[in-house]
Amino acid sequence: MKVLFRIILLCPFISFGSLFSQEEWDFDKKNQNKPLFLDTRAINGQTVKLLEKKVLELRITHRFGEIATNQSYRTLFGLDNSSDIRIGLEYGMTENFMIGGGRSKGAGPFLELWDGFLKLGIYKNKERNIKITGSSQLFFTTMPSSNNTTELTNFTKFSHRLSYHNEILFGFKPSKKITLQISPGFIYRNLVNYQDNNFLPRISSVARIHLFKKVSLILEYYAIFSSNDYRKNNYVNPFGLGIEINTFGHVFLLNFVNSRGIGEGQFLPYTKSRWSEGEFRFGFTIARKFNT
Repeated sequence: MKVLFRIILLCPFISFGSLFSQEEWDFDKKNQNKPLFLDTRAINGQTVKLLEKKVLELRITHRFGEIATNQSYRTLFGLDNSSDIRIGLEYGMTENFMIGGGRSKGAGPFLELWDGFLKLGIYKNKERNIKITGSSQLFFTTMPSSNNTTELTNFTKFSHRLSYHNEILFGFKPSKKITLQISPGFIYRNLVNYQDNNFLPRISSVARIHLFKKVSLILEYYAIFSSNDYRKNNYVNPFGLGIEINTFGHVFLLNFVNSRGIGEGQFLPYTKSRWSEGEFRFGFTIARKFNT
């Protein structure tokens, strides 16, 4: 609750700063067209959007506790609990290439998580509203190694602390108010449970529906392909829905998800919470851009 209270206090100052911004970020100055996405992220994962050249973005993402489980009202429907927090910076190197990184508290099994990524624009057709982007990410934990050799956090090698994620993102607009995105990819973890798979292929789908002038609905689903009984019995596919609110200099995303962790290194392989059992949670992201 303390973190949420601080964010609420900061919001007026962030909004006041946006009054001095000279550019509306959801507007393509060259084409006078709306872009496929306003933000570089959907809910959990990336979108085809890249930051503009020489634009720096500060991102704060927060996940709370479960909303609809037994006695969740005692934690104000999860607002008293924090499952994960991430603070990150991203930068547009060119119009078609951006970099970024961040630090997450970690939702388990790994804590003290650092991440870095590269994102490259591969193809863009403005007339047909099609865009293809590639993304490559690295995740690294600095948490102390467990002395228990049966635990997943017993790092006997440095490489055990690393995991990797790669994907290709295809975005298009079937209509004026709807954007769709399909993203095949995979995550590879150097250290897993002996019953688990190091390599996990997956495909994600994202829908962005423009509701009002500055408000859109976001739907996101990840299908992870594995015939492993261990995964089928212990993990589920991530699903989220959110409301995106755009202003001149920043984007607010209010969302509900079943994943506890932030970043592909967490939500793809380790989502256990089930929507059907009320184990979804509230979260938000604030993304603020600065010209450099």
